[in-house]
Amino acid sequence: MAHGRWKRSIAIVLDCLDRNSYFPAHMDANLIADGLIFYLGLVTLLTFHEFGHAWMAWKCGDDTAKLQGRVSLNPLVHIDPIGTVVMPLLMIFLLPPSVGRFLVGWAKPVPVKLSNLRNRNMDDILVTLAGPWMNLMLAVVLVAMAKVGVMAHSPSAVELCINMARLSLLLFFFNLLPIPPLDGSRVARVLVGMSYETYYHISRFGFIILIVVIQIPAIRETMSRLTEGSLTIISGWFGI
Repeated sequence: MAHGRWKRSIAIVLDCLDRNSYFPAHMDANLIADGLIFYLGLVTLLTFHEFGHAWMAWKCGDDTAKLQGRVSLNPLVHIDPIGTVVMPLLMIFLLPPSVGRFLVGWAKPVPVKLSNLRNRNMDDILVTLAGPWMNLMLAVVLVAMAKVGVMAHSPSAVELCINMARLSLLLFFFNLLPIPPLDGSRVARVLVGMSYETYYHISRFGFIILIVVIQIPAIRETMSRLTEGSLTIISGWFGI
């Protein structure tokens, strides 16, 4: 396992977002449209996240993802049939807001051959962080677009851009949690000097640990405060 790995992006939208505003309980035309817009936004954010991983790996010396066509902003090359299509759509359109407290989705993991990286540990961190940083940059771009919406007197465009920026920031902070298979866990592995064997052993139980951790009220509250606080700061940059 020491010579290669796959980077999986997981999005779990916690109830620090207003689930009633994103997940329609009654299927009329407007709410279906809102659900589809939210879904397309999620797919876009996951696409940019995976593109960030693939692009940084290529720049650090590993062309594995590039040869597989993953250094691309085409969502089709990053879609996982279950994690990007089935799970999010089922949870958006079939589960009422009272059922569950999160939306789960993921993209196809990006292949990274660690032996190809020029500076193994440092480049490993750079490749890992490229995905979350892409979400942070997207949040800034989306708030800038919201400012354009303000100047164009388009409240609906402003609301859409701000909601997507909020989601992008949530994905940024969420993916930094040091729990496998999230990006933060890979950074933590390098920083503490954990062996790949130990890390992959822990990773077998990572998703279960993750589900348990996000049920802790303090964790959800912290994620919410970080997301809203960052959104407020970025919005202030643009006078929103």
